[in-house]
Amino acid sequence: MRASHQEKESWKKMVLSSMPKPAWLGEDAPHGDVVLSSRTRLMRNLQGHRFPNRADEAELLQVMHSILDACRDSQLNLEVYKGLTNAERDYLVGCRLVSPDFEWTLPGRAFLVDQDRSIGLMVNEEDHLRIQALSAGWSIENCDTFATACTNSLERSLTFAYSPRFGYLSASPFNSGMGRRLSAMLHLIGMAHQRRLPSVIKALAAKGIAVRGLFGESSRAVGAYVQVSVISGSKSEFRGACEYLITEERQARREVGRDVLRERADQAKQFVQSSPTVGLADALRVLAWVRWAASDAIEGFRFSPREADAALAALEHRLPAAGEPAGRQTADQLRAMLEAGN
Repeated sequence: MRASHQEKESWKKMVLSSMPKPAWLGEDAPHGDVVLSSRTRLMRNLQGHRFPNRADEAELLQVMHSILDACRDSQLNLEVYKGLTNAERDYLVGCRLVSPDFEWTLPGRAFLVDQDRSIGLMVNEEDHLRIQALSAGWSIENCDTFATACTNSLERSLTFAYSPRFGYLSASPFNSGMGRRLSAMLHLIGMAHQRRLPSVIKALAAKGIAVRGLFGESSRAVGAYVQVSVISGSKSEFRGACEYLITEERQARREVGRDVLRERADQAKQFVQSSPTVGLADALRVLAWVRWAASDAIEGFRFSPREADAALAALEHRLPAAGEPAGRQTADQLRAMLEAGN
C-alpha cells in the first residue's frame, strides 16, 4: 500500500512539472507584492438552447460541439480537453483556470485553454460558456481586453441569448445583465494581522463588491488570500476599490513591522521543517507569511513572491479528502521552496 501511494505521488509530481505555468504567474506583475492576479470572467449562453441544469445529454453534447466548432473557426488556437485526469484538473483549479465545481467528467463538458494559459473556457458549467482571462498582478485592463476579444471572436459563429430588458441571460438570474465578473486576487495579510479585514470586507460588501476566499463562493480567506470581485457597477469603481486596498495593505504592513514579520515567517518555516504532512489550510497560512517575507527580502526567504504563488497553485486542493499522501507531498514541496531561499 505504501509503495502504491509513493507511485501515485511520483506520478502527480511528473504531471505537475510537465504542465505549463499560467500567465498570471509571470514575473511582470504590477503591484505583485499585494495582488497575485487579475481576472475577467464572461458568461454566455447559446440562443435556442436550455441552460445546462435543464438540458438533457443530447442537448448538452449539441451545445458543446457548436462551441468547439466556433472555437476552431475563430482561430483562437485553443487546446481542447474533453476529459481531464485528477492531477490535471487539480492543477488547473490551483491555477484558477477551472472552477472547483466544474463537473468535467459528465457528458457535454469540455475545457479549452490557450497556449499561454491566459484564457480558459469552460463548456456547460453553470452556463453554456464561461470565458475567463487572467493576467499577472494588478492588470485588470489587460484581462478584460483579452476576454472581450475572445467573446467577440466566438460571436461571429454563435448567437448568444440576450434580452433588451435583462441583458445576457444566465442560468442564475443574479448573473444576468452584462454577464461579466471582474475580480482580483489580493494578499491582505497586513490588514488581517491587524484584525482590520472583517470591517474592510463589510465596507466593500455595502458597495456591492464581494470578497471571498481563494476559490470564490463558499471558500474562506485562509492565509488572508482574498478574491475581490464585482458583477454590476463600473470598472472605474472596481479599480478604485482595489487600488484603495493596495494602499491600505502596504500601510498595514509597515505598521506591523519587519521584526514581527521575521518572527512569524520563521515560525512558519519551523512548522514545515518539523511536520511530516501539511494540510491545505496550514499550507495556505505558511505561504501567507513566507510570501510576505519574500516580498520584503527578509533574510532566509530569498526567493520571489512568484515562487510562493507557484507553490500555491500546485497545492492539492482536495485535501483532506486526498489524505496523507497529498499532505506529505505538500510538506515536501514547501520544504524544498524554503530550503532554496536560505
